[in-house]
Amino acid sequence: EVQLVETGGGSVQAGESLTLACRISGYTGLCMAWFRQAPGKEREAVAGVYGSTTYYDDSVKGRFTITRNVGENTLSLEMNNLKPEDTATYYCAAVQKTTYDFAWRRRWTVASEYPYWGRGTQVTVSS
Repeated sequence: EVQLVETGGGSVQAGESLTLACRISGYTGLCMAWFRQAPGKEREAVAGVYGSTTYYDDSVKGRFTITRNVGENTLSLEMNNLKPEDTATYYCAAVQKTTYDFAWRRRWTVASEYPYWGRGTQVTVSS
């Protein structure tokens, strides 16, 4: 059974940093992502990793860094220069790939592509 547990959320001031961690069990794959959902908004992808390739939404590019640590079996999201618009619940997501998916770069942002999800961790950024 795949279990994903997010930690590291909290309340910070604009410009500060947070690092989220996703503790993983039952999954050793290399295709994962961080999504976020703000109240009244749809869940959106912020960062993804597939093997050695990383993907970022334009809104976080240059500020967020996603890292898959296979040895520790964790997924992290380092978030720098946080802005009030980053306020949301952040979710870790995973999908098992049995063969290499050459089209993944076009689908990594689609939430329905990921069957495994954590329960989320809240990030609040005040101005």
